[in-house]
Amino acid sequence: MTNKTLVVADAGVLIHLDELGALDVLRNYEAVFVPNAVWVEVLHHRPQALKNDSIALIHVSDVSYSPKVTAMARLFTLHSGEYEALNVCLDQEIDTLLTDDTAARLAANNLNIKVHGTLGLLIRAVRCDLRSPDNILQLLADIPKKTTLHIRPQLLISVIEQVKQEWLNNK
Repeated sequence: MTNKTLVVADAGVLIHLDELGALDVLRNYEAVFVPNAVWVEVLHHRPQALKNDSIALIHVSDVSYSPKVTAMARLFTLHSGEYEALNVCLDQEIDTLLTDDTAARLAANNLNIKVHGTLGLLIRAVRCDLRSPDNILQLLADIPKKTTLHIRPQLLISVIEQVKQEWLNNK
């Protein structure tokens, strides 16, 4: 499955995937748009993530602001990166946002924008044959030790079980 599509990224996904050494799971996206506020945040916390040659990162320095997103930003108390990312989605007519932030997910859902987070992207990597199930299982297990991603332990256990079941059913 090679679904070439455009996405917009928030900082957390880029940082967490880089912490895992797994930014390449984004390589079958045609381009990953990165708004300036997100770019600056990633540059501050994980600058090497912006230098990954396996993915097409597009730095968006000029963002048009939508009144719809402004309303969502107030309602859900979004940070500047999430705010800009949602605006880029609407302005560029990109229907998928990559974020791990709960408030950004809620705002995106209200704007009819699909959302994928770090966990979903790792699962997608197995389904798209970008990484082996064994490798993804190891990366999932490494999340608490190697990343700054805050995740409920029970959710992580559930995702690991889901990947195991999918892998066993496809063997």
